[in-house]
Amino acid sequence: MTTMNDAAKLSEYVTFTTAGQLFGLPIEGVQDVFKPSRITRVPLAGAEIAGVLNLRGRIVTAVELRCRLGLGRRDDGSVPMAIGIEAKGESFSLLVDAVGEVLKLPDAEREPNPINLDRNLGRVSAGVFRLDGQLLVVLDIDRVLDLSAEAMAA
Repeated sequence: MTTMNDAAKLSEYVTFTTAGQLFGLPIEGVQDVFKPSRITRVPLAGAEIAGVLNLRGRIVTAVELRCRLGLGRRDDGSVPMAIGIEAKGESFSLLVDAVGEVLKLPDAEREPNPINLDRNLGRVSAGVFRLDGQLLVVLDIDRVLDLSAEAMAA
């Protein structure tokens, strides 16, 4: 049973889709949403690092979210959208298929990851919301950007 106080606690999420999956990022972690104009490839970088880009004079590491989550490469020729974030004192942009809207969702409705959630998504998920026949996976940005564990294993 939710009390009036619990129902009043809302969090805002910037939503986006990648490989047909709906994701959300807590809005306080999002700095920009933009269409990247030019990404410079970084030699010897892993597949999930699309390269670097210049955003208002700052060098930003572009992370291809499809590759990071094991969802395959973008092969339809579409131009990705970018979500600019700051983490651990560095600037990053997550390359996604499409940016959606900002949703205000009650904290009480956030659920733990279902046991049948894809393993790659489960590693970076901070929980899920069930929305009108869709599952919104909330990303834990620190886990998404923790590229070191996989780099060490490679």
